[in-house]
Amino acid sequence: MTETDALYAVSPLDGRYAGRTAPLSPYASEAALMRARVRVEVEYLIALADLDATPLAIDIDEREALRGLYKHFAEEDARLIKKLETEGHAGFDATNHDVKAVEYFVRHRLSEDSDASAWIHFGLTSEDVNNLAHRLLVRDAVDEVLLPKLYEVRKSLADMARDHRDLPMLARTHGQPATPTTFGKEMAVYAARLGRATGRIRRATDGLRGKLGGASGTYAAHVAAYPDVDWRAFAEDFVTGLGLAFEPLTTQVNPCDDLAALFDAFRGANDVLLDLDLDVWLYVSDRYLGQEAVEGETGSSTMPHKVNPIDFENSEGNLSKANSDLTFLADYVTTSRLQRDLSDSTVKRNIGAAFAHCLIGYGKTATGLEKVVPTEAVMREELENTPEIIGEAVQTILRREGQEDAYERVKAVTRGREVTIEDFRSMFDELDVDEDVREELHALTPTGYTGVASELVDDLT
Repeated sequence: MTETDALYAVSPLDGRYAGRTAPLSPYASEAALMRARVRVEVEYLIALADLDATPLAIDIDEREALRGLYKHFAEEDARLIKKLETEGHAGFDATNHDVKAVEYFVRHRLSEDSDASAWIHFGLTSEDVNNLAHRLLVRDAVDEVLLPKLYEVRKSLADMARDHRDLPMLARTHGQPATPTTFGKEMAVYAARLGRATGRIRRATDGLRGKLGGASGTYAAHVAAYPDVDWRAFAEDFVTGLGLAFEPLTTQVNPCDDLAALFDAFRGANDVLLDLDLDVWLYVSDRYLGQEAVEGETGSSTMPHKVNPIDFENSEGNLSKANSDLTFLADYVTTSRLQRDLSDSTVKRNIGAAFAHCLIGYGKTATGLEKVVPTEAVMREELENTPEIIGEAVQTILRREGQEDAYERVKAVTRGREVTIEDFRSMFDELDVDEDVREELHALTPTGYTGVASELVDDLT
């Protein structure tokens, strides 16, 4: 697609964001699905040739040529398959069936002296090809594009956590001042959550399952042709040979519980990043984080001073759209009328769109994290101007000393009032406590009241 064409694209994924979604094209495009189907058909044909029961023989040279059909799959090949589907070609009528067009493509590309034509798609239903092709594409999209981008975001968070582990920062609960933390520890929380989320994605990807059971999952056509062949063992070997787990019990369609689990795992990762996007947006609003201005960039059409947190806002929008799509996909692909209905076919073509919104979101979060810088002076100033936050420490120490009304006493001094550190010190001087306890209380400061926040960063692995 040219730059001009992108201006007229119906979807922003192929228009405004085409450059950002391009890495998914080898796994989510129509041509990619064609290539994956060719791969399944070719490898299945070769597997049939390896069966002692069949008379099919494919020598080394022909195997190499056959595998070249998908290994060197080009734009002209994709266009030929589309032509076979919609117009017909080389003696083949228009199929109006995308998988049958792939079968005819392989047959058309066979050498004239090959006797393999009759064995292409032998005993298969289109869903045998489709379920494997989709999973091969999904697996590779996750491994090659999506997970690496998530790992990049997690590394940025982990680096920020370690770099700013000791930087004290006012925390907020219910939006109100609360026990201080450190900026590094807060980033470590997100890094840890994202690490667990990517682990779930990894496990779900490794658990993708394929089927090869024929029109109703019974291997009926295979058994009719060769009743003495252990077709279940053959199918398992074939599917696992493609790098997928094997699903033995199916209708015509693969139940797709594995895909639903993967989509849910991505939603979990996206939820972590959505939470991060919201918090970082608020940190920028509170000026806890500064943003590096990009030379020549406009933040507002009317307010020249603006440097907006647009990367996190863009990420928020795209990840929210992704989660909506992923929820729909997970709910839809796990249902089918009886053995099969065709509605899932068009739905599965939108997996790439959901992944594309994920990819844009991940990239925007990564870019945003590169631009933000903690503003230590602002964080420390706000802590020093919010001395009431040491009230928790004061009442806890007094409880330790056996004062049952400690909470109520501190509450009377601090709740709903503007408090200074001098108010606390006056209170300390009036307390009936040992002098060493009084000194302990006087030593409390908002910036020093962070517990073991900096040490918690070490829990990152």
